[in-house]
Amino acid sequence: MEGSFVTTISILAIAVTLLIALALAKPVGLYLAAAFDYGPNRLNRIYGPFERLIYKVSGIREENQSWKTYAVSLIASNAVMILLVYLVLRFQGLLPLNPAGIANMEPTLAFNTAISFMANTDLQHYSGESGVSYLSQISVLVFAMFVSPATGLALVMAFIRGLTGRAAGNFFADLIRGLTRVLLPVAFVSALLFVFTGVPQTFEPAAAASTLEGAQQTIARGPVASFLAIKELGNNGGGFLGVNSAHPFENPNGLSNLLQILLMLLVTSALPFAYGKMAGSVKQGRVLFLSMFMLLLVMTTVSLTAESAGNPALNALGIDHSQGSMEGKEVRLGEAQSAFYSVITTAAETGAVNTMHDTLTPIGGLVPLANMMLNTVFGGMGVGFVNALMYAIIAVFLSGLMVGRTPEFLGRKIEGKEMKLIAVTLLIQPFLILVPTAIALATHPETISNPGFHGLTQALYEFTSAAANNGSGFEGLGDANAFWNISTGIVMFLGRYLSMVTLLAVAGSLAAKKRIPESSGTFRTDTAMFGAVFVGVVLIVGALTFFPALVLGPIAEQLTL
Repeated sequence: MEGSFVTTISILAIAVTLLIALALAKPVGLYLAAAFDYGPNRLNRIYGPFERLIYKVSGIREENQSWKTYAVSLIASNAVMILLVYLVLRFQGLLPLNPAGIANMEPTLAFNTAISFMANTDLQHYSGESGVSYLSQISVLVFAMFVSPATGLALVMAFIRGLTGRAAGNFFADLIRGLTRVLLPVAFVSALLFVFTGVPQTFEPAAAASTLEGAQQTIARGPVASFLAIKELGNNGGGFLGVNSAHPFENPNGLSNLLQILLMLLVTSALPFAYGKMAGSVKQGRVLFLSMFMLLLVMTTVSLTAESAGNPALNALGIDHSQGSMEGKEVRLGEAQSAFYSVITTAAETGAVNTMHDTLTPIGGLVPLANMMLNTVFGGMGVGFVNALMYAIIAVFLSGLMVGRTPEFLGRKIEGKEMKLIAVTLLIQPFLILVPTAIALATHPETISNPGFHGLTQALYEFTSAAANNGSGFEGLGDANAFWNISTGIVMFLGRYLSMVTLLAVAGSLAAKKRIPESSGTFRTDTAMFGAVFVGVVLIVGALTFFPALVLGPIAEQLTL
């Protein structure tokens, strides 16, 4: 009876969380559409004077850019920022705000970390409390955690404008708007809320304490709340402390856990509604939102079912599993909230963890992998929704071929040029995941702590997380060496920026075309049928691409337990 009561309460808590996220999605989406609208509106009157001052000081001109200029501005500015982060990490031992005396970061690790934080991945091959100084945490890393999601927001807005036949806009203006109108104000309020829940915010060095046995213990602390706010809101995921949101200082209780989940979903779940408003098709935005939300519900159900059933090998020994699989879970949060968090953090491509994903059941570990491989179950800040729109275009193209009509999306013909660019984009992620995984398994098997199927999953997860800009990991992997630092650094960079360029090219190509009036033969994209086709395309393309690797990893492991 107790087990069923706990399960009922857990499911109710998850349902309430999803209902709150549902209630926030539309108003936040409408706000985003207004925030990035260049026309006269109330937000431009409020923020305009301050932003124009920033433009004047930094030499930014608010003129529209072509998609090529927009892409060059995005890549070049991010490259400069990666260099800045790298230099601070390399020389942090000589810089101030380092009360723990943390040394300069090793070159390959600094290379990996700089790309990781600027690529919105935050994959960490170091432990936060011992690997970086306070200065590194609150200056370049937090700086990257703001600029990186702002870059993703700029990308999605430029892409939507292109789809609707407008100019791409100005990258630097969009970047500033993402910071001033979205990330900074929400992160400031969120940090205060985290302090209220018990998250520390201090510049004092680590505390020294005496245990009951008389031993001395060092307790790491620092400006955690401000780091945590943008970590979740910006879908960054990097932990101030080594064990991330499994640490009671980063996630003290159920209230902080709820706030983190809502922040992860806040912008990503709102983008379909922003798109609907900007495209003049609110219904289409709603269809895409509901389709992605249904995928999220399916992933959540599979994960909860797998984790609540416990480990089959332990169940066969007669061990009580009424609380589900608690291996690697935080007892403060329980099995259900831990499994749910693992789904949300990979669906929103955040990468924060409140449990060790390496200890999930095989099917429980497959769900985060599938979320990252699809990268459309809301997905990361801006980039995930651009991927969703890419799949929507594929769905329209395939539907048009089946009925013998030239496919159209938002009144513009989809032709060979666009589909070639989309085909290249679809191949980028599988190539960046599967090829490096094979190389790692063949050349560095000693870094994989678990032989067999689980070991393959460890390596597969690492490169999937890197390519999808997620950053979570199966922590049994021995990734603190030059091979993993360099290989995942390259995968993170290419996985982030190659698809940005190709999809901006798609938007630029569609923007140059004349709008075709809707006719009786036009395939409507604001119906339940289109939503079903969209979900089918996402699952079929994902299954065809990654299913063999999943069979050799988590599925085979489950069958052998």
